[in-house]
Amino acid sequence: MVRSQRRWARSLAYGATAILVIAACNGNAATPAPTTAPATTTPATQAPPATTAPATKAPSTTPGNSTAPSTAPSESASSGGGTKGGTLYMLKNAADFDYYDPQRVYTGEDLAFFGATITRSLVSYKYSSDPAQGVTIVPDMATDTGTASTDAKTWSFTLRDGLTWQDGSPVKCEDVAYGVSRTFATDIINNGPTYAIVYLDIPKNSDGSSKYDGPYKKDNQDLFDKAVSCSGNTITFKLNQPVSDFNFTTTLGFSAVPNPTDHPGIDLGEGYVGDKVWSDGPYQIKSYSPGTGGSLTLERNPKWNVASDTYRGAYPDNWEVDFGLDLQVIDQRLEQSTGNDATAIDYGGIQPQNLTQIFTDSHTANAQFAGRAFSDYDPYSRYYWINTAKVTNPLIREAMAAALDRGAIRTNSGGDFVGDFADGVIKPNIGQDYAATGFWDTMLGQAIPANGDANYAKTLITQSGVAAPTLTWDYATSPTGDKNAAIIKSSLELAGFTIKLNPIDPAHYYSTVQNPATQDDFGTAGWGADWPNATTVIPPLFTPAGGFDLSNVDNKNGGVSDWLTQVKDAQVMVDRSAQATAWQSLNREAMQNVFVIPTFFGLAQGIAGTNVGGVYRWSAYGSWPYGQMFVKH
Repeated sequence: MVRSQRRWARSLAYGATAILVIAACNGNAATPAPTTAPATTTPATQAPPATTAPATKAPSTTPGNSTAPSTAPSESASSGGGTKGGTLYMLKNAADFDYYDPQRVYTGEDLAFFGATITRSLVSYKYSSDPAQGVTIVPDMATDTGTASTDAKTWSFTLRDGLTWQDGSPVKCEDVAYGVSRTFATDIINNGPTYAIVYLDIPKNSDGSSKYDGPYKKDNQDLFDKAVSCSGNTITFKLNQPVSDFNFTTTLGFSAVPNPTDHPGIDLGEGYVGDKVWSDGPYQIKSYSPGTGGSLTLERNPKWNVASDTYRGAYPDNWEVDFGLDLQVIDQRLEQSTGNDATAIDYGGIQPQNLTQIFTDSHTANAQFAGRAFSDYDPYSRYYWINTAKVTNPLIREAMAAALDRGAIRTNSGGDFVGDFADGVIKPNIGQDYAATGFWDTMLGQAIPANGDANYAKTLITQSGVAAPTLTWDYATSPTGDKNAAIIKSSLELAGFTIKLNPIDPAHYYSTVQNPATQDDFGTAGWGADWPNATTVIPPLFTPAGGFDLSNVDNKNGGVSDWLTQVKDAQVMVDRSAQATAWQSLNREAMQNVFVIPTFFGLAQGIAGTNVGGVYRWSAYGSWPYGQMFVKH
């Protein structure tokens, strides 16, 4: 399996935004949450660029409990509790979204937003303020959540009647199949979910790549057509291994794109971006002007057939996303909540310096913000990736971790609102796949205090047999991110490293660090399981085929000779208990080799205007529940 929880979709780590938490901090090390924590992780994956502070310390109540009001609109029905009309605004620091292409969108907040507006899936996550319900799936384009063969190697979905594109033409089974086929064109359609490549029964080359390389080169199409076939409105997927939860996989990168036979010239490959992307949802793109001061506006799609969609509320008449806004200004505008800002929401979270005036503690809003400001779990484990192809010596990687002043980073990023120190990439609330690794307690040879240990880091450098290198830090720029970069630079330089800083626009951060030509030595990231199974965490983060291997781990880099074999063996285990034990072991091994420096299990905070209804933190993506939000009249 591959990616992490529903996209916990990639989160940009703290250089800017806040996020996840789980265990209560106790002195210098985290006290891990019990392994019996409910598996209520949310779809996510790569965390959004960190443009605000990480979230806060876990509440004393059950992990994942939401502070959502009991008056949230009814769940999973377009006829539920909101009112029609008006415009909802999103205030966004970045100059654009990373991607609009449904095969490339892979950030949780973006999956949630586009999934509610312009892009449909065979199945989707249930709208619910209850964190456990929010990570269950319900039918969307399909009539049910899928039918599996006895051996779980064949899955079929039947499309609903009345699905339409924005020009009124029908969305066909062939459009879904074509969308899935685009995932294989990795030279063009990249940085998105790669579950289709991993799971579909298509032969592989000796290097592990697929013998089918997408629809654009027009070769080996028969290999794909054997694995993905249409019969009327029914699409069937043949898999190369049993996958009992494959229907969860179809929430990521399995959406339809107009096929070139029926719609020649619509799919522009790498140019299928922005307002070139066609809608099969309740909205369509009216105008698109990226950049500071620019905006994206969505209007109702007049060809959307409400009878075909029991999932989305589609309450506002319009959505407007305003790009390139100052983060501090966004907070101020939403706190004041006047004019259009009364029907606006933030994107990226609340700035650290504003948290204590909005919240009484790390989980409770002040009375004046009750019902519109939330601090709850997001889906992400935060970490600093290390490019093992460049930083090849494991002891140097250990020294980097030992020198890091993560306590100062936590304070700068929001203190209690950041969360607890993480000990790996598997988050405790995923359930049975989590076990404490002891990373900060014993794994590096001795306990490492929260403010780092420069002298011990120097010892590790000496033991490595090489001089302390010059390293470049990649991060998404923001007020918090800039300060964290300075902390990273100063704390590692105390140990003898030379650190160069490379600030990157949040809108282009992941496209930069996922490109081998532009990725540097280490940087910030976050990941959440795509569903409650670490098969959606370890393989995507630490294998070449995983799609988010910023650490560049393989059997040559990283220092683990049989790493890829171990991961593959764990992926195909049928005994869930044995698989959980395997993921726990692999998480420890990844930390022992310091493929990443784990930072925080956190919370995230968001605020909406006073006239935005249906708001809560949706556990599926750690996001706003866009499909249920409405303008209060």
